[in-house]
Amino acid sequence: LQFQELLLEKRQNNEIKDSLILLEHNPVITIGKRGEESNITISKDFLEKNGINVYEVSRGGDVTYHGPGQIVGYPVIDLKNLGRGIKDFVSAIEEVFIQLLNNEFNIPAEREEGKYTGIWIGNSKITAIGIAIKKWVSMHGFAFNINTNLDHFKWIVPCGITDREVTSLDKLTGQHNDYELLRKMTAEYFIKVFGYEKVTEISMSEEELQWQIENLNGLKLD
Repeated sequence: LQFQELLLEKRQNNEIKDSLILLEHNPVITIGKRGEESNITISKDFLEKNGINVYEVSRGGDVTYHGPGQIVGYPVIDLKNLGRGIKDFVSAIEEVFIQLLNNEFNIPAEREEGKYTGIWIGNSKITAIGIAIKKWVSMHGFAFNINTNLDHFKWIVPCGITDREVTSLDKLTGQHNDYELLRKMTAEYFIKVFGYEKVTEISMSEEELQWQIENLNGLKLD
């Protein structure tokens, strides 16, 4: 979150180009601006004993879970420069996963216009989306379930929706899928759908990320 906020400020000031952060979180629960703590179904004692943090964040939406086996993406993008409104921006994120799942796995992924955001396979969500827009620059983003432990979603009422389920690519294909390969696919489809041409990839460990947070003025993302 610190890294996003620092990139957000730099993008607002036009000091860097658009960025997409892709990462894998340790188990964590976040609550969006419209979220209700009652949608966390496990006790504070369980959370503390298992080292699971709960954070209130500025994105839209309700309660969500992030954890191992899930590709989390945070686009820090200037929507004015991209020539997209907020609705079109969310639709483009959805299109990334519609194309990826249909083209690579023959899975009929769909959006639900005017009802729920995210990507659905029937009544099961495979990609959650929750964004914030500040001075026309985006932050927060999406969570794509690859080999995520779906039992962990029992800790919450996902996105506050009680009549739907959560699924993963592993569950849909009936086999284990290569996380790193899917991370690369996600980046490739994102670049294609959003129409980027010149792309620079930077990989960082947690230690390197912390260093960047502390020394971000020296970061070059041009």
